[in-house]
Amino acid sequence: MTLRVAVVAPGEMGSGVGRKLVQHGLTVLTSLRGRSAASAERARRAGLTDAADSELADCDIILSIVPPKDALGLAERLGPALERAAHKPLYVDCNAVAPKTVEQIAHVVTATGARFVDAGIIGPPPADHQRAATTFYASGDAASEFAALSGQGLSIRLLEGGIGAASALKMSYAGLTKGFTALGAAMMLGASQAGVADALRRELSDSQPHFLSFLERAVPGMFPKAYRWIAEMEEIAAFAGEVPGGEDIYRGTAELYRRIAGAVASEEDAQHELAALREFCRSAAPAAARKQA
Repeated sequence: MTLRVAVVAPGEMGSGVGRKLVQHGLTVLTSLRGRSAASAERARRAGLTDAADSELADCDIILSIVPPKDALGLAERLGPALERAAHKPLYVDCNAVAPKTVEQIAHVVTATGARFVDAGIIGPPPADHQRAATTFYASGDAASEFAALSGQGLSIRLLEGGIGAASALKMSYAGLTKGFTALGAAMMLGASQAGVADALRRELSDSQPHFLSFLERAVPGMFPKAYRWIAEMEEIAAFAGEVPGGEDIYRGTAELYRRIAGAVASEEDAQHELAALREFCRSAAPAAARKQA
């Protein structure tokens, strides 16, 4: 029997995951409720079918792939439909949320009789041609059921530990990668404001060329994503709450991304900061290239 999978919602990641499953012959449903025209177009191109909540709950597997702030809300929204479903689906939360948040989501889902898997996605949205892999890490008693999709175009790795293990790994990984990006952006701005940006670029080119190359790619690439990373940094702050200074670091990181997201949205008082970051990265590229050559 062909699996029926629900992927909610058809953002860049969700539509990419859904397209992979469709390419492997699966029927994939989604929800366009409250979504934009751009989301509807992504769903259409990926071959996803818009469906009511009752139809989503009737699938074999539900993949929740939404912004972190919406993860618990989606589970609560689908709860009544899951309770009514005669055949309980496997609910896989794939969102960038803290272990405590995923435990709340699991409580809502399992109260309906559905099985629950904690998952974290590392890597870019799946594409037909890409260098970096998109990997799902999964934990919990039902994680092996989710691993059945490994033969359907997804890369799934099982983690020991219960609900919360996969989310903890995702928080740790994103805290490093997106945290490094924020740290670099903050020091680029500090150097620019102090009038030493050129000197910083030269020193990085001489002593840290690989770090300069990372920043030159990562910081501009972050601009259109900053608005999505705010809630993720707040979840990481909660995850790092027991680490001395950890919560403060990532609350500050969330504020930096909020500021950059505002600049991208053309808030006048933040435009000069975005311009300074762009100038630093434009100027950094030739220096890094010369050093690597």
